[in-house]
Amino acid sequence: MKVIELHKSVTASNDADAQALRAKMKQQGTLLINLMSSPGSGKTTLLSSTIQMLEGVKVAVLEADIESAVDAERIEALGALAVQVHTDGMCHMDAGMTEKGLEAMGDHPVDLAILENVGNLICPAEYDTGAGKNVMILSVTEGDDKPLKYPLMFEKSDVLIISKIDALPYFDFNLDECINRVKRLNPNIQIYPLSAKTKEGMQDWINWLQQEIKQWKER
Repeated sequence: MKVIELHKSVTASNDADAQALRAKMKQQGTLLINLMSSPGSGKTTLLSSTIQMLEGVKVAVLEADIESAVDAERIEALGALAVQVHTDGMCHMDAGMTEKGLEAMGDHPVDLAILENVGNLICPAEYDTGAGKNVMILSVTEGDDKPLKYPLMFEKSDVLIISKIDALPYFDFNLDECINRVKRLNPNIQIYPLSAKTKEGMQDWINWLQQEIKQWKER
């Protein structure tokens, strides 16, 4: 496992860099997913279950955190390629930073690269990382009002995963109302309620990923 330090944005021309990175990943046949959420939403648990269920898919994970390498170590233990990026207090990743992290992975063939972005619902939504798809996680434990408080995150995402649905009986979370709020912001978003712990709903998410990986290589 590699750990790299990124103390500032590598470049100011982020939109152009994001387009260039998408083209590069397309040429390589690697689908890059930008995974965003609040801290504690279950990103790493979801990634662990996803890696285990994606049979025959070469997966790499770029872990972005202010400090620590615990998440990358956990992912690497599952047999996936992992690189830990320390952002030195920065609350997001941009395209230049993402490319530097990907370069640290070397020349290993990868079908799916997942950027586990810094945990918050504000900054990551404002920066194009060059990903082919933006995916966000909202856990049942966070409440169903988050689309009202952080609309940009939901508007920018291609997929919403509503995680920890095994906890629905214990929290005041209205699943239908949450979905309605999200759809009003982003009618085209795909929504997958699931539990990475019990595996309920996980197969729908895996099916989506497999289809996107296939289409990315064919386009």
